[in-house]
Amino acid sequence: MSASFLHPAMGFLALALVAPFVPRDLWRQKALRATLVLIPPLLALFSVMTVKPGSYGLLHYLGQELVLGRVDKLSLIFGQVFSIIALIGMIYSLHMEEKTHYVTGALYVAGGLGCVFAGDLITVFIFWELMSISSVFLIWGAGTRESVLAGFRYFMYHTVGGLFLLAGLFLKYKATGSFAFDWAAPDVARYYDWLILTGFCVNAAVVPLHAWLPDAYPRASVAGAVFMCAFTTKTAVYVLCRGFHGWNVLAIAGTIMAVYGVLYACIENNARRILAYHIVSQVGYMVAGIGIGTAMTMNGAVAHAYAHILYKGLLFMGTGCILYAVGTARLDELGGLATRLPWVMFWYMVAALSISGMPLFNGFVTKNMTIFGAEEAHRMWLAIGMEVAAVGTFVSVGIKLPYFAFWGRKPEFPGTVRAIPRNMYVAMGICGSLCILQGLFPEMLYRYLPFAVEEPFRPWTVLRVLNASLLLGFSGLAFYLTRVVITPHAKVNLDFDFFYRWIGRLVLAAVCRPIAWLDDRWTKVYRTVGLRGLVKTGAGTAWFDRKGIDTVVDGSAYSVRNIGRAGAKLQSAQLQNYLALAAVFGLGIFFLVWYLG
Repeated sequence: MSASFLHPAMGFLALALVAPFVPRDLWRQKALRATLVLIPPLLALFSVMTVKPGSYGLLHYLGQELVLGRVDKLSLIFGQVFSIIALIGMIYSLHMEEKTHYVTGALYVAGGLGCVFAGDLITVFIFWELMSISSVFLIWGAGTRESVLAGFRYFMYHTVGGLFLLAGLFLKYKATGSFAFDWAAPDVARYYDWLILTGFCVNAAVVPLHAWLPDAYPRASVAGAVFMCAFTTKTAVYVLCRGFHGWNVLAIAGTIMAVYGVLYACIENNARRILAYHIVSQVGYMVAGIGIGTAMTMNGAVAHAYAHILYKGLLFMGTGCILYAVGTARLDELGGLATRLPWVMFWYMVAALSISGMPLFNGFVTKNMTIFGAEEAHRMWLAIGMEVAAVGTFVSVGIKLPYFAFWGRKPEFPGTVRAIPRNMYVAMGICGSLCILQGLFPEMLYRYLPFAVEEPFRPWTVLRVLNASLLLGFSGLAFYLTRVVITPHAKVNLDFDFFYRWIGRLVLAAVCRPIAWLDDRWTKVYRTVGLRGLVKTGAGTAWFDRKGIDTVVDGSAYSVRNIGRAGAKLQSAQLQNYLALAAVFGLGIFFLVWYLG
């Protein structure tokens, strides 16, 4: 690595290597722990703010030139916000003593920063997979059976996405002789470009490849969810900006995401699941802006990604505080917390107004930039779709969630409320202040955008402020008129995972049962142990279970260690089925590559 550029990921990798060897007694000292975990994000932020554009960290390996540090305006703005949210996330976590959280969190952040500064597809893939693996442990950090199962589902899904990416980059190399990560022109796209795009769209949670997100994020640990909401989907937004801007299919898919996410959020009961669906919706704005591909919409997509990382992190911190304090995030069990957790309510509402596009907050600036860019490009249907999504956002996140969590027809929450650690309030205060400052002074953000902000776009005009105020006002009226319909109910809403279950059953029937039949014949003829232990036809998988997404697998044959205090247990057949299905998908990708090659 060049002396003039310290890669922002280096400090996090060093933390992940050093932390396991720190004696437990020393690690429990909050001052020492804070010093160790806050140095990497501060170093990363310093590096991003001082480095000059250029190429750094060139490595020659197996005849390939790997670029670890491609520095330009696009990578710098993502690197900056990633460093900021990593700092805030570490502060939010300081009350925790579990080393696993900090190690996996550091590796996760390093993976995101590595992708942002990667100049070739091999480097992107390496850090891409580092993110996938480390984030699984942030889900398992909750220490519940549901989180264990969700973690396995999450890993299986991202393994499939990674295989698409790997297949695409190898086929691209065979066709072009290069792993360079450059823009793919949509009018001359080849099959390998579509494979790479599919791999990226999995992490971007593009509908219908999104069901892993509302399944996994609500089950992550309180602090782990703060990291996860910032990096996986926004890293995907970055690579789409870098390699696929101007693809019309993304413009349409992004608008569908924006509307689809809010529709499901409006009927959800779990507060963190509501926020997870809004990641799908808000990333939809970014994907649509990238797909339209003009300078204005690209600026809007990047700016909205920046703002979204801040206000979505604050939203997950607020709901995380609720879960930490009372032990549940289900709206039908909450209410009356306004008097018990007033500062949590205040900072949550800052984030809620930001994501809703309320004037004075950063979401008002960035969301309007994307919608204005769609109007300027004469994509009126896309602009209307994004405006409709804005209504649902305010109804679900700005009104429904805080109403039922902090008031809900209860003067005061009747149960025990656990005290919130001070560091969690500090993290929320930093994040919320940035949301307000960027809304009041949008030039703070404009200077870092990849393109110069054009003069016609002025967020603070009478017409735009009036339009936003009327939109949000009528959204509030819509909630008042439909509050009976969207009142939280204790039920699970199935998404596209309903279809995934049928696909899973078909795969099990088409692959596992014939193998089991051959295994029976082998065992009877040769009287040896066969493959029955690897593939079980009757056990199924949790995602494909008839009882629904919240199925708890009974049994104690296999113990998943070091996942959490609960000592979550999982049947060995369950794990084996996940591995078997992953192997089937892997073989399918292999034969696809072989056939196309």
